[in-house]
Amino acid sequence: MLAKPSTRSTVRRCAVTGALGLALLGAGLPVTTADDDGSDLSRFHDQKITWSACEGMEAPEDLQCGKVTVPLDYSRPDGRTLDLALARYRATGDSRGSVLLNFGGPGGSGVSELAAAGKEFMHLTNGYDVVTFDPRGVGRSSPVTCGTATADIVEATDGDEELRDPKDVLRQLQDAAAECAKRSGPVLPHIGTVNAARDMDVMRRALGDDKLNYLGFSYGTRLGAVYAAQFPDKVGRVVLDGVDTLTEPLTEQGLAGARGQQTALENFLDWCVEDIACPFGQDPRAARRQVEQLVGSLDANPVPSAFGEPFTGQDLVGAVGQALYSRQLWPSLERALAQLVEHGDTSGLEGFISGGVTLPVRQEDGGLTDEEDVPLDNLPAALMAINCADDPDRPTTEQVTRSLGPLRARYEEASAIFGPYRLVQVLMCYGRPKGTDYIRDEVRDLDTSRMLLVGTRGDPATPYRWTQETAERLGPSAVVLDNRGDGHTGYASSKCVHRKVDDFLLYGTLPPDGSSCGASEDGAG
Repeated sequence: MLAKPSTRSTVRRCAVTGALGLALLGAGLPVTTADDDGSDLSRFHDQKITWSACEGMEAPEDLQCGKVTVPLDYSRPDGRTLDLALARYRATGDSRGSVLLNFGGPGGSGVSELAAAGKEFMHLTNGYDVVTFDPRGVGRSSPVTCGTATADIVEATDGDEELRDPKDVLRQLQDAAAECAKRSGPVLPHIGTVNAARDMDVMRRALGDDKLNYLGFSYGTRLGAVYAAQFPDKVGRVVLDGVDTLTEPLTEQGLAGARGQQTALENFLDWCVEDIACPFGQDPRAARRQVEQLVGSLDANPVPSAFGEPFTGQDLVGAVGQALYSRQLWPSLERALAQLVEHGDTSGLEGFISGGVTLPVRQEDGGLTDEEDVPLDNLPAALMAINCADDPDRPTTEQVTRSLGPLRARYEEASAIFGPYRLVQVLMCYGRPKGTDYIRDEVRDLDTSRMLLVGTRGDPATPYRWTQETAERLGPSAVVLDNRGDGHTGYASSKCVHRKVDDFLLYGTLPPDGSSCGASEDGAG
């Protein structure tokens, strides 16, 4: 939630976490608590989190929700503020403090994920409060949105290059950037991993921890690495699972993601057609063609979502891409696709996009209403916004006008379904302010306590080579665990990885650098 600096009482009610109280700040505080850049963050560092039952969402009774207030702009800490949504499971015994989770994306809602998959982390409650959050711009933390801009750009860049007017493509990209800015409001210029990492340090202080204990997945590994670079003396026990790249430009990241998701889709369809209930029949090749046709049909003629907003082919691609990260979701994906194909019902697929919580979007003068609804496109909109903010490169006018055809061909070769979607995520950085060069230039050679990096050989989203490259970049503090299995990240799919990660977080026991977990079902190795 975005709050005005003048009156804390005007902070708006979050539709999911409910009206949670925040301890009043200011009275009896130290005169100053300066950040590294000299700014006074004392009123944020000394706040206390009020925890209560999670309202407005399906959640286990023992899950608690709260919020933490951070500056909208860290260079102006006396200005406007953001309220970030938190959720936690209390430690079951003696607590050493908190372990903070980030589930990736970028753009994933930590609150929704912990509500849905909390059982995976119950062993950690033997020593920690298990805490997660919705980063700025995500979920219940002033969510960004672009409306149908993504589908519009796919349509604008589709088809034969000779039939496209390059000036029209440039205009639509500029219009899309303006639409995202209009719909997303003041948070958009201040989104990105550098600020999110500073938010995590405010959370650490508010939680009462001397150092940050952290478990980050996928994009969450980028966030963890940036935190370690910014606050090296505050690094506790940190695990990075499904390690993201810190150096590859967005163009190459998109191609790697499209290839990985295409492979995962083909594996899913091979599995699906063995089931009589598969909505695409029993022939794998025909099933692939039907998926491509379905995406194209929905882009041309969107259907109403559960709340009346248009559900496009790119919404379908985003939903399927999320579901393909885990084989455990395949039965649910099959049912959701059958609902869409047979009944035009998008509700099952919307759950994958929003992390299990789908709320209607209502816009008023380009900003969120007081009901703080979560837009259907928040995950892809936040993904694009964060990736653009994290990368200093921008598509040039020449690349768009002269090289769009060859670039699109490379993406379509990687995946006819995911390629255009991934390319749009790159192109939509055009017209946005230049991103930071901090991550590419400064997140290296860290002088921190040792961190555990987990790479999975068959990961469709974060190639294993990224784990190796990032470990070399971070320096001696990085310890690599080689998970010789499949799927995106290893903690939920390998008992071996799960055990070694928990042993490190709970007891400080690190596996030897370069040790491995086997590809067997129980992960023994």
